[in-house]
Amino acid sequence: MNWTEAEAERGLEGVQFDAAGLVGAIVLDATDGAPLMFAWMNREALRRTLTTGRMHYYSRSRGRLWLKGETSGHFQDVREVRLDCDGDALVFRVEQTGGACHVGYRSCFFRRLASEGWSADGAKVFDPSRIYGAGAD
Repeated sequence: MNWTEAEAERGLEGVQFDAAGLVGAIVLDATDGAPLMFAWMNREALRRTLTTGRMHYYSRSRGRLWLKGETSGHFQDVREVRLDCDGDALVFRVEQTGGACHVGYRSCFFRRLASEGWSADGAKVFDPSRIYGAGAD
């Protein structure tokens, strides 16, 4: 997916951004459908995603756009985009390079709830301290 600006503008039509100008993005693995992450997008993040074919997000904590993989090299290449019936939630199917989670797991949804509480399910696929430095978790 590397759409023209005109195609991207048509893709933005119908998306209902909230009062803060954001829309939620659920990200799934294109191969097996596993949930990888959830993040926020503003209009510019969605436009850049559609025109570059790589996932861009809006960081509420940093107050800026970011390209997934800009630091880690763990990019997400878009394969499909869906919009829910209300127009206020997006689902992306992506090819994930490396791990999606900044703490080293393939998916940000690595915690499983059991009667004993939450526990990590699976092994880390990369060492976040090697990418982000000490104290990355």
